[in-house]
Amino acid sequence: MTLATSAGDTTDARTESLKGTAAQVLRNHEAGLLELSHRIHDAPEIAFEEHRAAALVGQALRDAGFDTTVGVHGLDTAVEAIYGSGDLTVAICAEYDALPEVGHACGHNMIAAAGVGAALALAAVADDAGLRIKLLGTPAEEHGSGKIPMLEAGAWEDATLSLMVHGASGTDMPCASLWMQAVDRFEVTFTGRAAHAAGAPEHGINAGAAATIALNALGLVRQQFRAKTRVNAFVSHGGEVTNIIPARTVVQVEVRAPEIEEWREVKERVLACFEAGALATGCEWDYAATEPPYAPMVQNPVLAAIWDRNLQATGRELTSASLGGGSSDMGNVSQVMPAIHPAIAVLGSTAVPHNAEFADAAVTPAADAAILDGATALAWTVLDVALDPEVRGELLRLQAERPTGFTQTANWA
Repeated sequence: MTLATSAGDTTDARTESLKGTAAQVLRNHEAGLLELSHRIHDAPEIAFEEHRAAALVGQALRDAGFDTTVGVHGLDTAVEAIYGSGDLTVAICAEYDALPEVGHACGHNMIAAAGVGAALALAAVADDAGLRIKLLGTPAEEHGSGKIPMLEAGAWEDATLSLMVHGASGTDMPCASLWMQAVDRFEVTFTGRAAHAAGAPEHGINAGAAATIALNALGLVRQQFRAKTRVNAFVSHGGEVTNIIPARTVVQVEVRAPEIEEWREVKERVLACFEAGALATGCEWDYAATEPPYAPMVQNPVLAAIWDRNLQATGRELTSASLGGGSSDMGNVSQVMPAIHPAIAVLGSTAVPHNAEFADAAVTPAADAAILDGATALAWTVLDVALDPEVRGELLRLQAERPTGFTQTANWA
């Protein structure tokens, strides 16, 4: 959804006063927020197993007076915490799942602590700013996607906008410079008939050959799309011995693209390649999703500009750097309401996310500083939105015109 108005420069005394209050609340909670980050980091939990992290996030908000539920929207490790009664509801996302083997190598401990910090800061000024704060703890961003079933269950149905912040290496960049693609993961199964490869090959229907034909055809598909569009595939089962024509071969497939329409077109072409392999060999074939598809991220330009201004107001400098190629289920949220997913740098770090070095970087003093600055910029961004009559009015108009149930249409594949 597009927010069409331009970002105002809210510098009036009331706004500055409330921003000052929010910043002071964060200073008061600094020790607790950093402890939360470090405790989540020290006991990494993978997708849908984040029971300890969800409990820690929930307790931090419950202690601050939020109406908090751990285990919500059909997921045991999802969190919902609500404070305030304003007509503008901001959904702040907190992720806390880790990666297998390398722990918090994507810094989700930082995301959780920054999200909680922003929620606590905004709670202190919620009445004055006409806000309702909704912290959503969203499991399994790395694999499995917590946000998609939560969307389908209505977790964002009452939200006006949504935002979060993700740690990164290098230097700080404008929000719009972080781009994320759609990704769809599925497996294709070819079913044929086994036979002895030397003694009776004419009795076989070669599922392995079907996969080979399809994989070769995928090379042609890759050449027809721009560099940011990617198709990855590999055989995960089938053809384990040389003297047997395999009756069953399974191929794991991943399709990425920066825009939804291109993503859909690529997937259609990819499936045609597998159908061709089946037709050429006489095999049966089918496919099934292995994970929910992630839609591309739409960085709302107005919210992004407000975030950039507030990040600079914390004393950070924006460079011309850009980052992209990954995917997030926050993309699905951004398809149904104004949203942003900016990055904040662990300054001085050169560690690559999803590697063990980034897990180490995510609990350094530089990471702690990023948590506090990120929480501050999130809170200030929401306050600028809430206190700018033009931006606030446009957001509420978009929400009022949104069809009932629109945010629950989370599958954009």
